[in-house]
Amino acid sequence: MSFYYKFCMASKTLVSIEELAESINRWCVEHGITPANGQAGERITERNIRFYRTRGILDAPGSESGEHKRGFSEKHAAQLRAIRLLQARPLPLEEIQAQIQGRSLEDLQELERQELRKINGATATIMGGAPQENWQVTVVGGEYLLVSRRGRSITDEQRRQVAAVLGVVAAGGQV
Repeated sequence: MSFYYKFCMASKTLVSIEELAESINRWCVEHGITPANGQAGERITERNIRFYRTRGILDAPGSESGEHKRGFSEKHAAQLRAIRLLQARPLPLEEIQAQIQGRSLEDLQELERQELRKINGATATIMGGAPQENWQVTVVGGEYLLVSRRGRSITDEQRRQVAAVLGVVAAGGQV
């Protein structure tokens, strides 16, 4: 059983920022979720979590427990999953904040179910893929995307090489 599922089942347990980031990254890989607009990195980092907290998109650590313990709960994980799902559409950060702020854990879980249905339905319809396919879209740079219908990603070096062939600046600003 993966850490993510253990994390979800133990919703009373507070986890560290590192554990939260890793659980969200694993969830994104398991569900094939990546930001669509290139404005967000492919992985959630501690820095991202702090940024979302500063912007007021993510609740303060320990805010759910009512105690002075520091740590992140299942609600924080649900907020981050919702952020990633809405980034995959892609929506601007202000709209993401409006859709997430003030929602309960149950509301966030329902938002997650709805967004997963939208993304999975759109992938199968737009791409013509079978339900068992796991489409992975990688921003190469400029107006170019690289698509894998089997969920494969490429390394940063491969992305730079593809960008060089296309004559564009690779995602992340590297040529």
